[in-house]
Amino acid sequence: MKYLFELVVVYLCLLHTADAKIIEDAARQRQIPVEISAPMHQEACTAKHQCPVALVSSGYGMGHTQYTFATDALNKLGYLTVAIAHELPLDPPLSVTGNLYQTRSENWRRGAATLAFIRTALKEQYPNYDFDSLLLFGHSNGGDISAWLANEGKPYIKTVITLDNRRVPLPRSETIGVLSIRGSDFPADAGVLPTTAEQTQFGSCVVQLPAARHNDMADSGPPQLRDSMAMLITEYLGGATCSTLRKQAH
Repeated sequence: MKYLFELVVVYLCLLHTADAKIIEDAARQRQIPVEISAPMHQEACTAKHQCPVALVSSGYGMGHTQYTFATDALNKLGYLTVAIAHELPLDPPLSVTGNLYQTRSENWRRGAATLAFIRTALKEQYPNYDFDSLLLFGHSNGGDISAWLANEGKPYIKTVITLDNRRVPLPRSETIGVLSIRGSDFPADAGVLPTTAEQTQFGSCVVQLPAARHNDMADSGPPQLRDSMAMLITEYLGGATCSTLRKQAH
């Protein structure tokens, strides 16, 4: 019986594996590393009953594979996750001086173009998954990239979840669900977060995590913080109200 159980565990692990690959964007001469992870029960995903898709964007200087606490949670919820490396060796460094919204806009615009390209490149390759109702997930600068694309009015974006993005305003939209999980050591720029009235109007949700450092909001952070973020993601996508999420965060 024990041997049979171990075989089942191994089989499930084989089913739930990550596929690392390079996707070429020939028009922009970019070789884009991605890691694709299938949902826990991918056999339930068919062309007729497609499973959801999440595009994952890391914080600047963070590895695109350093958010497994989030991708694992999303895989358990039935999502195909695509973790994308936005920063390539020949890209200019992220600006740290001047008006950052202006000086960093090139980076966000390039990242948004990468997200849109990856969606197009993978849509035909993965017919059992719904690339027309995307979840965009991003930490810090990756959250800003996600918000930038969401603000372009693309009809294929359903949800945006950010971890402490600080520069690009989150979408104010009745058709895009928004959850932003906030750290406690750096404030967002003015206008980035929806006001209380806007959260009520558009159904968005901002959740503050106590004693959560911006740079810890990845796999390298404390286990308790990773668990809290995974829980909030899971509960939000499961339909929990914002007030419930805020209570659970404290």
